[in-house]
Amino acid sequence: MTPALRFPPETLLRAQGDALGLKAAIFDVDGVLTDGRLFISEQGETLKAFHALDGHGLKLLKQGGIEPLVITGRDSPAVRRRIADLGLQHALYGVHDKAAAAAPLLAQLGLGWHQVAAMGDDWPDLPLLHRAAFACAPANAHAEVKAVAHHVTAAVGGQGAAREFCDLLLMAAGRYAALLQGHLQTLDGA
Repeated sequence: MTPALRFPPETLLRAQGDALGLKAAIFDVDGVLTDGRLFISEQGETLKAFHALDGHGLKLLKQGGIEPLVITGRDSPAVRRRIADLGLQHALYGVHDKAAAAAPLLAQLGLGWHQVAAMGDDWPDLPLLHRAAFACAPANAHAEVKAVAHHVTAAVGGQGAAREFCDLLLMAAGRYAALLQGHLQTLDGA
């Protein structure tokens, strides 16, 4: 099966990173993995909506050899539950300075900024986007974030934007078609 998804060649080239390729992708949560709305009751934050497309994209990214990292300014049981359900191993919660928090995590993984992509939607994400080899913003991101992004998704945050970013990175790495083909096979190998 030939993939139907297409990205401009110059975007794919930029998303390849350097000769070593991109090895990790940092994701914000509110406004990227969710639509950015916060539901707060007198008991505190209780609900967040996540999109299944984004979750599957994060799993595919890991299968394709690009480690998904989550760095979020907020902390909530809903976010922790979603990250755990997806099996993501690297997440930092309640972070004020995202670039400062990312540095030791990248060092632990043996990665430099030239091997990292990042996706964010608002000013707290700008330090990550400026440092990353490839920066992405959802369609509903703040204007300043869109201005520094190498790619702005067609989808909005929480409604497939993270999946589009994952697909783009996998396509640029040359792994998208094989992952798609693998999903065409039945579980019993027939």
